Amino acid sequence: MGRVQLFEVFLSHGRVVYSPGEPLAGAVRVRLGAPLPFRAIRVTCTGSCRVSNKANDAAWVVEEGYFNSALSLADKGSLPAGEHSFPFQFLLPATAPTSFEGPFGKIVHQVRATIDTPRFSKDHQCSRVFYILSPLNLNSIPDIEQPNVASTTKKFSYKLVKTGSVVLTASTDLRGYVVGQVLRLQADIENQSGKDTGPVVASLLQKVSYKAKRWIYDVRTIAEVEGAGVKAWRRAQWQEQILVPALPQSALPGCSLIHVDYYLQVSLKAPDATVTLPVFIGNIAVNHAPMSPRAGPGLPPGAPVPVVPSAPPQEEGEAAASSPPFADAVSLSTKSHSQQQPLPAAFGSVPGAPEPRPQDGSPAPHPLPPPLCISTGATVPYFAEGSGGPVPTTSTLILPPEYSSWGYPYDLALSLQRLHHRMSRAVAVQIPA
Repeated sequence: MGRVQLFEVFLSHGRVVYSPGEPLAGAVRVRLGAPLPFRAIRVTCTGSCRVSNKANDAAWVVEEGYFNSALSLADKGSLPAGEHSFPFQFLLPATAPTSFEGPFGKIVHQVRATIDTPRFSKDHQCSRVFYILSPLNLNSIPDIEQPNVASTTKKFSYKLVKTGSVVLTASTDLRGYVVGQVLRLQADIENQSGKDTGPVVASLLQKVSYKAKRWIYDVRTIAEVEGAGVKAWRRAQWQEQILVPALPQSALPGCSLIHVDYYLQVSLKAPDATVTLPVFIGNIAVNHAPMSPRAGPGLPPGAPVPVVPSAPPQEEGEAAASSPPFADAVSLSTKSHSQQQPLPAAFGSVPGAPEPRPQDGSPAPHPLPPPLCISTGATVPYFAEGSGGPVPTTSTLILPPEYSSWGYPYDLALSLQRLHHRMSRAVAVQIPA
């Protein structure tokens, strides 16, 4: 057995998550099998962001530091055999950004201890990573409680000589959500043609931008739901819900190298039409009641989405064209719904973790410490105060197929494949500066 049997950094009370401006206390523990001469024992507390040009590459090309504090725990001397503990305390800066980890970069906060040994002897080092959560209060975002609405009109030709158009309008009940909250979306489609449309697809997208030598964009499909198409000369309405899974918060205040954005993209196939709505993911829910974006029947809290078959096929030809332009609007059925499911086990298995918020879209009745999600990879760990460590989710994120030359979600190719054809990997596209 070696001279140094144990050398570790211990954080008080086994804490994992801290807030900016909060004290961080702990101790450096050493257990020796024999006396150890040393020149100094030091501990440092650092926070930094590192970005690479390649996925999962430790060769960082850009780095940004946030704080670097050092303490000397012991001066030159000799430690006798046995166990030793050296307490320390740091004050975290109020401007420290939230921890984050992605394939092209990370924001890491850690405590590192070093035993500086005499010349020709090997120094001993150990470290402990901790996480900072700077909660994003959605109420601080302007107009966050207002409905989110976008519309587009697509003109197209069919049967060589005929022309028509489709009007696609998409809306959500809010502009911002917290983990576990329900995003309610509505799509209104007017098919002003004699040809049936293709399915309608809604996708919750995450876009992470990394500033290396050039901007790198990592775009992932977090959840996707697909509805039926609209018959010729028909008006249809499609209502659906997406449960917001565990995700890093929008934006990372204090960090200039990594940006996190979310979008809800609603697309129509054949003809190709799409609208994109910006969405914010935060830690403190909107405290205003959502406003209805459009007149019409809505969904009561907890009610299932109505499934009503589309109108029967209509005869093509001049007779259809000369008939009344639109019948009453019908409700489209949902063909597939694919996203992460609620994870009560993940919450409950971490000591001190918060309970999930109500899934009816309303905030929790009492303020709860929000979970910290630092990963955009295949699993999303939860972190909470207490002795528990990260607990990964049981399902993988839904990732999009490859796209070759786009940098923003609203430039997505509209030929989205169904979930079971999707490849289980993310796409990173380097866009010249």
